Amino acid sequence: MKVLFVITSHSDLGNTNRKTGYYLSEAAHPWKKLQERGIEIDFVSPKGGPCPLDPASYDLTDPINREFWEDTEVQKKLKNTLAPGGVDTNIFEGIHYVGGHGACFDFPSNIPLLQLGARIYEHGGVVSAICHGPSGLLNIKLMGGTYLIQGKNVACFTNSEEEAVGLVKTIPFSLQDCMKERGAYVHVKPNWTSNVQIDGRLVTGQNPQSSTELGDKLGDLVLEIQARRIVSQ
Repeated sequence: MKVLFVITSHSDLGNTNRKTGYYLSEAAHPWKKLQERGIEIDFVSPKGGPCPLDPASYDLTDPINREFWEDTEVQKKLKNTLAPGGVDTNIFEGIHYVGGHGACFDFPSNIPLLQLGARIYEHGGVVSAICHGPSGLLNIKLMGGTYLIQGKNVACFTNSEEEAVGLVKTIPFSLQDCMKERGAYVHVKPNWTSNVQIDGRLVTGQNPQSSTELGDKLGDLVLEIQARRIVSQ
């Protein structure tokens, strides 16, 4: 069993002269939950190769973050992420879009990345995204021409949380508003509280605090899908 983690290649936080990237716990905590279930993880990014970590997320006092960061196999894969065009989607039961503000800048417009999500979903896999990771879902269209998130119950980093971190004018769009424009039903909880929404094979989380719960739900769905595939063979 394998799940593909999508992480941003983008490192500049708008015109703030600050750096961004992927958010550590939003990769580490789901990784841990999948690892506990015997699920292997590969990493892909819009550009392939090494990817930037959001320095604000570098918290190794969190034991799961530390375990992830110090895992030699993880580090090898993070320094050599796959390019979207070179991924065989048939070997993955799911795809997880990791957050971090960088995702807002390079996830929505990367066509090969959008195609990965569509193929995995249409082949019966799970699509997962957390915090700003749902930026990667905004422009995914399915074979019938509808958006993947249209009519779905979802969560994402909220307008209120964006205001709280002072980046409303820095990011290229409001993720919450754009998801609504795509026809999604966005469920909002108070800032910095866990909020995970499951709608069929779509799993989304609101913020870093949702990472562990999301990892559990994603792992369970992947196991269910694998079990069904074995029975049908």
